[in-house]
Amino acid sequence: MQSQDVAKRPAASPTDPVVDVEQAEAALVEHYPRLVRLAYLVLPPSLGRNRRVLTAHALVQRALPRGRASASVIPAQSTGRDVDPGYAFVRLNVVRTALEAGLPLSFRAWPKRSQLPPLLPQVRGLRLFPRSGGADELALDQRLSALSGPARAVYVLRGLEKLPDGDVRRVLAAAGVDAEETDEALGEADEAPAQYELLNSPEFDPCSLHARPTDLMRRRQHGKAALAAAAAVAVCGALLAMPGGGWGPDGAAAPAYAQNPASQAALDPGKLTRIAPTAWTVSARKDFSVWPARGDLTKDTALLRRALAVWARPGESVQVSATPGTPSGGPAGPPQLLYAGTVDNARVVILYDGLRIARYAEPKDGTKGAALDFARVDGATGSEANAVVLDRADGNVRYLTAPWVKKAAERDLQKPNAGALPMTLTDGITSPLASPAQATGACTSWNVLQLTDDTGTRLMSDLGELVPAHLTVGRPGSAHEVSGAAAQHAWAPFACSLGAMRSLGVRSVNAWQFAQQPLPDASGAAEWVCTRAETWQGGGERVLAQFRTPGGVYGAVAAKAQGVAACGVRDPHVLAGVLWKSAAGHWFLLAAGSKGTESVTATGGVNGSARGGLLAVKTKQGVQAELKGALDDGRTITGLR
Repeated sequence: MQSQDVAKRPAASPTDPVVDVEQAEAALVEHYPRLVRLAYLVLPPSLGRNRRVLTAHALVQRALPRGRASASVIPAQSTGRDVDPGYAFVRLNVVRTALEAGLPLSFRAWPKRSQLPPLLPQVRGLRLFPRSGGADELALDQRLSALSGPARAVYVLRGLEKLPDGDVRRVLAAAGVDAEETDEALGEADEAPAQYELLNSPEFDPCSLHARPTDLMRRRQHGKAALAAAAAVAVCGALLAMPGGGWGPDGAAAPAYAQNPASQAALDPGKLTRIAPTAWTVSARKDFSVWPARGDLTKDTALLRRALAVWARPGESVQVSATPGTPSGGPAGPPQLLYAGTVDNARVVILYDGLRIARYAEPKDGTKGAALDFARVDGATGSEANAVVLDRADGNVRYLTAPWVKKAAERDLQKPNAGALPMTLTDGITSPLASPAQATGACTSWNVLQLTDDTGTRLMSDLGELVPAHLTVGRPGSAHEVSGAAAQHAWAPFACSLGAMRSLGVRSVNAWQFAQQPLPDASGAAEWVCTRAETWQGGGERVLAQFRTPGGVYGAVAAKAQGVAACGVRDPHVLAGVLWKSAAGHWFLLAAGSKGTESVTATGGVNGSARGGLLAVKTKQGVQAELKGALDDGRTITGLR
């Protein structure tokens, strides 16, 4: 275990890069969700999820240097943030204080600040905790809780930050862990299964939270104290609202924490970029940068100022959400205005900074309950820049479409023969569409948005994010639009599988029938289809291999994987298997590989092999097998898991 007397940090080398407050602050704001997740995972689970969440946020917010400082630990990876000494410095402070927070209190020494409950942030009357994951996430959390603090740090730095052990040693040494303890921590972390992909699960995301009330009876007993506190808040609020500053001009924005020309320009409504309504007709580009500013409130300076201020520094009352991999910091300069207007019972502003779409919404009658949503859209062109979610209400979604979109329609992806229902387009705004992303219960339909322009028709599906996912069909590298009857029938049995891709930051989803397999016992032929969801962040792709028997209404998920190249443009090969029972009551292991598979072999609970990409071996219920395939280029592939 780590001792109470933490070793002194190594002295900085004269060659170490120097980090100033502004550089560290920029790294902290840009990578805030990742840093808080890192702190949350290193903190001991014995703190309880509520205090662990608040402590993680407090440690990250206190990680800035007081002046200029040396950053002596720079990771070897080169993924953008990892060569930034500001990020390395802030991350080191987060790891160091998270380790200190797990130390036991001692009567021989004053407690460190990180060992005490955080002064800020504070949430009264609510307990906060991340969204629950599955059984795998729960098991991993239990394994991490059994590790020592340094061992948890080793596991998280390996899995979340992708650091090799040499750099892990340097980070721990700089955080005050001695060499002997570091050796023990590395050995201890080696004993935990390397389920690093689970570290990105919502189970460990302290920025996406659920809320529950605290002890209601105790709160009632302290009613008089609460009334006194409310009176004090009212007095302070009146003082803050007086001319000269405060929350009055900025609505729900938090107090300003930095002032410089770039940030001030980004908060000036008069400097917003506004594109002419006809610019897209003469531009070689077809993306968000040529969208004109639309809506009935584009000249409402007060509304635009509030939206920009909340984007730069959202207050505690603002509900903030971001798709995975999307930085939530303020804009680097004046963003582009896409929309400002009244939608249903809200005022909505949509802004674009070249990397992200930011949607600010507030009630018509004030700013209480304001919301700020982010979506990453870098590199979006054509179909991916066709629509943005404008509003969600009563299970419906309303879109703002690109200026080149001529027609909009609603189509049930599960019912290709039903045809499309036309939707009205008013200044680019669609009529409401029933959203499958908000539906509960059995999946009996999957409504998608069908958009038509001069170049053709495209299907977009709402997956609970600001930008709908673009649907395609066909072999990776030559996929095409879901615009004809054959393509729509190909997607229909697998439409409900889109539900497994909600809120993952999905950019596009492709469905590809990679094999057709004759079934034993003269049962017809089955389809093997893989659906692959590409993400905006370029990681966390989700692949589902689905099996559909003749006449089956739905496809059954036979295998799934995340963060793999299979069934994609870089590696279109895929191999999957399933246990299947024939009408005659016989059990078989069926396996299929994509084109280019020369042989398939099953080992383990079932032994068998076959030339070509199809395998059928008689077996019994409940067996497990390992699949391996040989490709015509000499490579081997394993079964999707």
